[in-house]
Amino acid sequence: MLSADFVIATSIVYVGLLFVLAYFGDRRAKANKRSWLNSPTVYTLSISVYCTSWTFYGAVGNAARSGLEFLTIYLGPTLVFVGWYFLLRRLVRISHLHRITSVADLLSSRFGKSSRLGVLVTCIAVIGIAPYIALQLKAVTSSIQAVAGASEFGRGSLTGIDDVGLALGVAAAMALFTILFGTRHVDAKEQHHGVVAAIAFEAVVKLAALVAVGVFVVYLAGGIEQIFTQAAEKGIAFDTSTSFDSRWITTLVLSIAAIICLPRQFQVTVVENSDENHLRVAGWAFPAYMMLMSIFIIPIAIYGLTVMPAGSNPDMFALTLPLSAGQNALALFAFIGGFSSATSMIILESIALSIMVSNHIMMPLVLKFSAGSQGGDGQGMSSVLLVARRFAIVLILSLGFFYFLFTRDSDALAPIGLISFTAIAQFLPALLAAIFWRDASLKAVTTAILVGFVFWAWSCFLPSLESVSPAVSALVAEGPWGISWLRPEAMFGLDGWDPLAHAAFWSLSANVLILTLGSLLTRPSALERIQATAFVDVFRRHGLPQRNFIAGSTTANDLFFVAERVLGERRAAALFETEARDTGVDPALLEPTPEFIGRLERELAGSIGASSAHVMLSKVVAGGDVSLEEMMQMADETQQVIEYSQQLEKTSAELRVTAQKLEDANAQLRELDSQKDEFLSQVSHEVRTPMTSIRSFSEILLETGELEESQRQRFVKTIHQESLRLTKLLDEILDLSALERGERSWQNVPVDAEEALTRALSVCDALLRQRGMRVEMGERASTTMVQGDADRLCQVFINLVSNAVKYNEAEEPVVRVSSTVRSGSYVVEIADNGPGISKRNRKMVFEKFWRGVEGAGDQGGAGLGLAISRQIVTRMNGTLELVPGPLPGACFRVRLPVNRQG
Repeated sequence: MLSADFVIATSIVYVGLLFVLAYFGDRRAKANKRSWLNSPTVYTLSISVYCTSWTFYGAVGNAARSGLEFLTIYLGPTLVFVGWYFLLRRLVRISHLHRITSVADLLSSRFGKSSRLGVLVTCIAVIGIAPYIALQLKAVTSSIQAVAGASEFGRGSLTGIDDVGLALGVAAAMALFTILFGTRHVDAKEQHHGVVAAIAFEAVVKLAALVAVGVFVVYLAGGIEQIFTQAAEKGIAFDTSTSFDSRWITTLVLSIAAIICLPRQFQVTVVENSDENHLRVAGWAFPAYMMLMSIFIIPIAIYGLTVMPAGSNPDMFALTLPLSAGQNALALFAFIGGFSSATSMIILESIALSIMVSNHIMMPLVLKFSAGSQGGDGQGMSSVLLVARRFAIVLILSLGFFYFLFTRDSDALAPIGLISFTAIAQFLPALLAAIFWRDASLKAVTTAILVGFVFWAWSCFLPSLESVSPAVSALVAEGPWGISWLRPEAMFGLDGWDPLAHAAFWSLSANVLILTLGSLLTRPSALERIQATAFVDVFRRHGLPQRNFIAGSTTANDLFFVAERVLGERRAAALFETEARDTGVDPALLEPTPEFIGRLERELAGSIGASSAHVMLSKVVAGGDVSLEEMMQMADETQQVIEYSQQLEKTSAELRVTAQKLEDANAQLRELDSQKDEFLSQVSHEVRTPMTSIRSFSEILLETGELEESQRQRFVKTIHQESLRLTKLLDEILDLSALERGERSWQNVPVDAEEALTRALSVCDALLRQRGMRVEMGERASTTMVQGDADRLCQVFINLVSNAVKYNEAEEPVVRVSSTVRSGSYVVEIADNGPGISKRNRKMVFEKFWRGVEGAGDQGGAGLGLAISRQIVTRMNGTLELVPGPLPGACFRVRLPVNRQG
């Protein structure tokens, strides 16, 4: 046996070594000498903080008690890291782009930068991790008692040494180490290189220690086969009968959730990741590390059950087996390995939780009570953040210590760890929805996590305190007010299940059900939808500029004041100088742009979290947070990008069609804008011409006292004619506008189209005679009924005939009119032998105000006749086209469907 003083002194020396490693790691990082600190090896070893004293000591005990169940704790993380490309890579990319600082920050940022969700997740994490920290304290005190000879083979308590005092001392030492090396910088997104280096070193130590014990046990027993042979001779059979029951599945699911959602695992895997490519190495190296950690678990457990006296604590076999063989040095090495497992977890968990507490609880309180305050030096906010994190570390370790104080009489380590795993698993559905499901909503996620936590607290956490109070014991046994179906371990009549499986089933089932139904029944806010697109489509949208969602304006001085308080003077100055240099202005004349405000918000998020950064800048920027209407306006401005993202779930062919439609729509909008400008120009020209005549002749009549009666009559007649011309122009414009918008009352009824053509020719007869134009009649149809308006149809024919007369300057002008019924359509063709319309102008012939006919000169009119005629024919479900005709000039064809009902 080893003396207690020597064991404790060794622990202190070991912690001192960690101090030295962390110190030099920080110094090397500060000098930008990070070659090995930023290596994938150190990154992978830091992830092994997952292997706590639970896996070092508790895995052996779990294997001795429950057989192969211990493997689930290793299989879950192995599955996640083997499939790193699908989940972990996405988390790391999101973290890098949005400067995520914790799992609470990720969820609050994704769901509308909600501070309330951040507070909820933080509180659950702090409460849920308390049993896990207590487990580490219990493992350290039990191992000190075992290796220092508390009693034979780890039973009893150490004479003269109080386990409570030991736990308090360990907690205080870990708090001091964490404060010194985990809260040296305010930037929560900044990698803690010194701490990570120390954690990586501890990973090597605990692996080497456990493998050393395993090799020794195999050697001592004479080989693996001998271990099983000796166990069989003593009637000890390794239990595999219940390895694949509900508890086995439950622990597998919980371990998958833990490797992602535990605050310390999110910290090392996501936040501390400096290069996304490190995941490629970790994808195989970390499962290999887990395999090495577990390879000797079964031999140690079976050999311990075989050779150790009845009643020996299986959790301490890694220590008591070497001690029983007189190998004190190996026992001390194993103790250091277990001590490393516990201290690395406590240190990193405290750092991760302190960041969550300061960013999501303390920081909102500071912002609330310092609203409107502009005082304080530039380092004030940084100091507040660091003090908040240090206070949070003490609070977190105190909670763990008090839970240890209440539950220190428990014999097994593994059940305590699973309590924390079940609590943290409540984040997994929300986290998966955050990065894969764009329709998940804040209300649904918040309610789901809260309800899941309540189920966990009732069915899992409360029974762990059964030994604390007789009242709690009675509540667990009988239920509240004697209601048996509300008993924590038999809720709703689900009796006979393993307590862990029971608690996990109800808490996660309620969580997933509420999240799913709530998201389907509620509508995310505008900011939630935009954040959802940024998270869900993080790879497809990589490289797109991130939009700033804070409206209003502010000065560079106000923003610098905020940045200085959070980031410090040097970092703030560097940020603003870079912006001034990029925009090519003097720093004193810098005008903050929305893009710069968005960049500053992301920088602040790296220190105080996304929600707090959003709130802080919203208080500074004039106008505060955007309203729903303003947010929707911003969303409309980026509609093409958002619509593209929403179509990513469809096939690639559909995406190409959608993109082409958007391109065509944009081209059409540009063309309509050009037509609008041309329309206004033409209207102003057409109106100005008669108005000029009216004004000129009116001024002559007003200024000239004596005019001959014939002159006066001529001037008045001209004014009258120009007024009629102006009135006709305005009527045509209004008529065309009404037709295009569908505002003109219209009712198609059966009419005789042939009769309308005959009437139009009669109306145009005087015009034809005046111009000396011969009418050549082609084939004529008999009475043909179509759906339309007789007067409007007659108007179309009159327009076409009058155009044929107006623009025909042939020596022997001819207009040819024919009508027939072909393929169920009534077809009229009106052709002339005039100059015709050139190929380059044929596309413009039906445009408003177009009158360009070669050689025709200015024949009067506004150029609206054909446009109006086409609209009329369209309203009759027909077509009006320019086609090749029987004469050299233009030929227009009207095609109307024949009324079959007539």
